[in-house]
Amino acid sequence: MEKSLTKILNGYRQFRENYKNLTLMPSKLGADQKPEIMIVSCCDSRVDPAIIFECDPGDLFVIRNIASLIPPYEKDEFHHGTSAALEFGIKILNVKHLIILGHSNCGGIENIRQNCDKKNDFISNWLSILNSKNFNNLPLEDCIKTALTQSYDNCLTFPWIQEKIQSGELEIHTWFFDLKTGILNQYDKNTRKYVAISL
Repeated sequence: MEKSLTKILNGYRQFRENYKNLTLMPSKLGADQKPEIMIVSCCDSRVDPAIIFECDPGDLFVIRNIASLIPPYEKDEFHHGTSAALEFGIKILNVKHLIILGHSNCGGIENIRQNCDKKNDFISNWLSILNSKNFNNLPLEDCIKTALTQSYDNCLTFPWIQEKIQSGELEIHTWFFDLKTGILNQYDKNTRKYVAISL
């Protein structure tokens, strides 16, 4: 633990050096945030959107949760962290693009496939967002992509997301990142397949 903490503190030290040397950075970070892109990503330690896309602070508004899930629209008295962040990004920040970013070897989806013990406080209930009845019969990658499709469909249950899509103010993208190859794939609605994003 000491070694890992030292690593991030050294990283912070480097950030501070870069921060001092970049004349635009303090003014940029001190101003209101105006990102045009919002990403819902897994909180997996290997998948950091800012690193994958080499973005600067202020470029992305990011939600991270187990398995990159978007729940359906449920307006009730319970706590809805992902839904609240969606509302903030879409209604307050007026982002133009919403990216649902899944990845290979997702531990959350694997948890479902392995029928892991439900002796936990929150994980099983969170993953129950998914209709996973066929997950045991599918390869892990197919299950992950199915989960992405379900999250996309759940997006469409939010009335203010529907309004933004219909007005042309918002576009939703469904992407899959392969950890082994580093290749980013996007869902093609016409072929209903994931294809590598062309560079």
